[in-house]
Amino acid sequence: MTEPTRRLPDPIVNADGKLVGRSVLTPEAMKTRGAIAVPSSRVIPVILVPGIMGSNLRATTKRDQPQNKELSAGDPAWRPPNGTMDAISEVKAWKGRNPAQRQRILDGDTLEVDDTGLIVLPRDPEGLGAAQMRNRWWGEVHSDSYGPLLADLHLNLNNTFVRAVFGGERKPSYHWDKVMKYDRAKWNAADMPALTEAELEKFAQYQYPVYACGYNWIQSNERSAERLKSRVIEIIKFWTDRKFDCKQVILVTHSMGGLVGRACAKQIPDKIAGVVHGVMPALGAPLAYRRIACGTERSAPGAGKLACLQMEGFSDIAGSTPDRTTPVMATACGALELLPNHLYPSPWLFASVKKPDGTIVDVAHLQPNNIYDLYRNYDAWFRMIDPELADPAEKYVEFKDGVTRAINLAVGQAEKFHTKVLDKYYHPNTYAYYGADEEKRSFGVFRWVTDEQHALTEPLNKILPAGQGKGTTFNGERYVVIPDALHSSVRAILFMPGEQDTSGDGTVSRQSGDGPRGNVRRIFRTTGFDHQGSYANEHMLKLTHHLICKIVQEAK
Repeated sequence: MTEPTRRLPDPIVNADGKLVGRSVLTPEAMKTRGAIAVPSSRVIPVILVPGIMGSNLRATTKRDQPQNKELSAGDPAWRPPNGTMDAISEVKAWKGRNPAQRQRILDGDTLEVDDTGLIVLPRDPEGLGAAQMRNRWWGEVHSDSYGPLLADLHLNLNNTFVRAVFGGERKPSYHWDKVMKYDRAKWNAADMPALTEAELEKFAQYQYPVYACGYNWIQSNERSAERLKSRVIEIIKFWTDRKFDCKQVILVTHSMGGLVGRACAKQIPDKIAGVVHGVMPALGAPLAYRRIACGTERSAPGAGKLACLQMEGFSDIAGSTPDRTTPVMATACGALELLPNHLYPSPWLFASVKKPDGTIVDVAHLQPNNIYDLYRNYDAWFRMIDPELADPAEKYVEFKDGVTRAINLAVGQAEKFHTKVLDKYYHPNTYAYYGADEEKRSFGVFRWVTDEQHALTEPLNKILPAGQGKGTTFNGERYVVIPDALHSSVRAILFMPGEQDTSGDGTVSRQSGDGPRGNVRRIFRTTGFDHQGSYANEHMLKLTHHLICKIVQEAK
């Protein structure tokens, strides 16, 4: 009988390129053999780029950088919760922090990426070791969101063929056999050819070390792209210095990480074999406007009790009211770069009336021709940013024009990033998928809604944009008074934040998700998952493996 074997940790690659495997001595009675997989000398690293809030951040440890006013050097500033008990603890902690504390803790100038985050070794590690995971920066990203994806990529990208138990013939592994035979209708791509065994043979000629690249998501994605660029170059150099053949990497991005990945790929396209974008807000999201102007949403049409409970918890962490979101987001370039950009279908901002039968009628759109002028408008009743809420920690009081100047600079950086850095650029070997689920409602537009029926009539509906704001309630509602010179008999009108209006993934609307169409190899309109859990969805995970294999067919 053949003796059983167990997989030992993957060999370490020494500086001279030699592989070193490690095991332990066992008693003679133990007949299990240790097996070490010898990898290919041809390498295509795969790098995961997480979404906003998906990177762990800490107070900087660099003395030449501005120091955090709330935390000591090295203290965690942002650690998304892992597990229920951790979530309960984080909700309690963030609910207890006032706006000034939030601003001081999440001051992007004083933070750095924290690589000491939680790492969980998979139940069946298949050669994966904790030290290897740490060395490949898995600790930089949120474990619950990205740990299972990283482990899955490591396991399955590097195990393509197996030997049959009987007969010993070589055949695709169970995983890859399933990918090849997968029902492509689940990807809304029934017309797409299946992977062939010849394509898998080429794919199997490489090894795929899996890395993560966290980034300071409060700062501009342009700066984060520089960090990713340096990471790409560093990883390629690591392998080439050790006499491996490594020329390109593959980027797998989630959400805002797609914007970072695109900006990086634009600088070094020849070092990128291809990109898979998951649920990228390619054109921005009206949700970002809503969260600054009104606070983080706590419910959505059709969402179940558990989903709403989770939304409430996230709202408490991110800030449920504008006085809690504005101090962080108003000057955070990364957050502002999630706003609808110059390519987002317009108009998307409305004053609307809810009729007695429940239907919503749009009576005025509120956008200027240049959308960035909306974000710089601090006087209109529908303004996104109230400067009086933006600096409770008094960070900018000593500067000329104070916080207003800081907001203008941040909005200007967002405009530059959208229109100059990215615009319509995508790497030539890019694939993307997004959610368009009617049960995962998202903001395709944002509506300020009133039930005052006289707002439907002229001339009132014509002059609504010129109304004067006269106060904001705790949940972002706005009182609007029409100037006496225009319509002296009208009383104050209360406008409430409207609900999510269109299909999506609960965060990114279908309009934005579909933004890459015409600029990428193929885009997949899909359903069945929420935004944060997109890569936990079996269909999307199998699609990602399929697309990585397709990308490799054109690798150098």
